[in-house]
Amino acid sequence: MTSNLTDSLSRLYRLHAAGIKFGLETEHALLERLGHPEHGLGIVHVAGTNGKGSVCSMLEAVLRRSGLKTGLYTSPHLVRFNERIRINGRCISDEALADLIPRVDEQAKDAAARPGGQEITFFEFTTALAFECFKREQVDIVVLETGMGGRLDATNVITPLVSVITGVSLEHTDYLGKDLQSIAAEKGGIIKPGRPVVIGPLADEPLPVIQRLAQERQARLIQARDVVAVKRKSQNLDGQLVSIESDSTSYGSLRCPLIGRHQLENMGIAVTALEVLRDECGLSVETQTVKEGLEMVRWPGRCQVLAKEPVTILDGAHNPEGAHILSQVLHELVKGQPVGLVAGMCADKDLDGFLRELAGRVRRIWAVPLRTERSLPPGTIAAHAKVAGCPVTTSFVPDALRDASAWAVDNRGAVCIAGSLYLAGEVLELSGQSKSLFD
Repeated sequence: MTSNLTDSLSRLYRLHAAGIKFGLETEHALLERLGHPEHGLGIVHVAGTNGKGSVCSMLEAVLRRSGLKTGLYTSPHLVRFNERIRINGRCISDEALADLIPRVDEQAKDAAARPGGQEITFFEFTTALAFECFKREQVDIVVLETGMGGRLDATNVITPLVSVITGVSLEHTDYLGKDLQSIAAEKGGIIKPGRPVVIGPLADEPLPVIQRLAQERQARLIQARDVVAVKRKSQNLDGQLVSIESDSTSYGSLRCPLIGRHQLENMGIAVTALEVLRDECGLSVETQTVKEGLEMVRWPGRCQVLAKEPVTILDGAHNPEGAHILSQVLHELVKGQPVGLVAGMCADKDLDGFLRELAGRVRRIWAVPLRTERSLPPGTIAAHAKVAGCPVTTSFVPDALRDASAWAVDNRGAVCIAGSLYLAGEVLELSGQSKSLFD
């Protein structure tokens, strides 16, 4: 990485000081100054509490396998900023970033200096950067993940080919609302007039909200589980063998490298959206390319098996729902074995809810700090873990990984690393697996 790019990224990261800002005015103003790079892009827009990243990665893999030039925008990154913007599955190059960041920065400063202008946030900047990159690369289709919520998220400046809402759970309640109905209204904000919307399984509270929004906007609502059935045949540490059938197509069996029963739902959502793109948007998505794309999908840091001796699973779960899913995966893959947990979390997360979901699976915890000012002190994690009745040690990440692995060997157990994607990124760096995340 050149010194110029390092300086540019440092300035970009300082935009975090602007915090989180809901509203689309600043993003619209910046995109206007850039010549509206988002116009003319075919986009699949994906929101949801959990699962949206996995669905995005599945969609992109299949669309790329279908011969389309793809753009993928996700957040956060695990190790390198470049991961957020990918062309045909490969991270944006340092050279492209070095060229694009100054252009976007110049227009952002100019927009902020005008009457009524506001300082741009980090996410607003990176979203505009992604659109500019996709326009320059002349991609055929973009898979666009929301940051937070949907209605006032910086990505919500587009009219998509199809909208996707994976699920709705309590999260970011200070910003999105205190109940599921309020959060559903925010995520449902990505539903656009006349454009189909695919949804995953929703609870009784948020479903009527999404249905009402779709009806008001005359957007055809497709519930994935009513259209596509995904059944598991077997699972091991290398992935899971599944069969997929839809109302219109039999995909047969395939081996998806992503593990966990929750990925069955995510595959169903992705395949439903792909069929909508095929049937209503005229995209060439063949049965065989769906299978091949799902078999080559990669999504690091999400129930990722880092090692088999001892079994070591890395996951970015950071809320109670994510921890519940992780607990199920541990039950399926290391049933009966004691599990040691290396945990690091951000201060704004539901620590007690997270620990409660894993309490029945975990025998010992190593509490670690994250490389962010938002990190929860390891002592706080330890205090809550002790109340929950679990032995806990405070440590730094490298020491915790070494000690947890040794403990797992001695106890014929397994290691789980979870609590934050910040932690997942640091672990991937330490394990030497970060250099080939997406390249």
